Amino acid sequence: MPDKKYIEEHPYIAYSKPILTDEEMLKRSKSFYDFMDNRRSVREFSDKQVPREVIENLIKTASTAPSGAHKQPWIFCVVSNPEVKKQIRIAAEEEELESYESRMSSDWLEDLKPLGTDWHKPFLETAPYLIIVFRRIYEFGADGKKKNNYYVQESVGLACGFLLAAIHDAGLVSLTHTPSPMNFISKILNRPENEKPFLLIPVGYPADECWVPDIQRKELEDICVFY
Repeated sequence: MPDKKYIEEHPYIAYSKPILTDEEMLKRSKSFYDFMDNRRSVREFSDKQVPREVIENLIKTASTAPSGAHKQPWIFCVVSNPEVKKQIRIAAEEEELESYESRMSSDWLEDLKPLGTDWHKPFLETAPYLIIVFRRIYEFGADGKKKNNYYVQESVGLACGFLLAAIHDAGLVSLTHTPSPMNFISKILNRPENEKPFLLIPVGYPADECWVPDIQRKELEDICVFY
């Protein structure tokens, strides 16, 4: 526990968490794994509306992620306006077309074949919500001077992981879309210079007929080493 003087300057609160039995931990960890193992990236969305409060709760969950020095260097821009979604789709498809035709290597294109992707991105208009996650490189202090944030990339990545899990838990589907470069999103949404687009996530219900690639995840021994 920090000493009294430190607590007076930097308040702390007591923290406790129920201790589970080994059996309950095993049961809950296996149940959560089975649930998350059913999560898939979806490109075929329904235009069925989702209550805004659900989206708000998802973003609040994402904001519980840890961050460097607790700077919380993220901004979640939620787009539901059809005209803005259309602008984003047009600009994204322009970048994607160029990527597929000239930027991507032959190996990259070959690796994408099992996923069936191309430069067409209709889901950017169909999904009821687009959540565009921005990373905030720095802030402005009360004196107007720049104050750097720390471990921004890692912090925002963690928040996105929390967000994807929350979306799945809410019974919705998502896709991690990363058109490159993404500067067009900053211009369309008129975001400030200290924010850079990190990830574009369509969110909604799956289409009535929805297909995903039959892919497999790596086995534990391929992704984990115990020492």
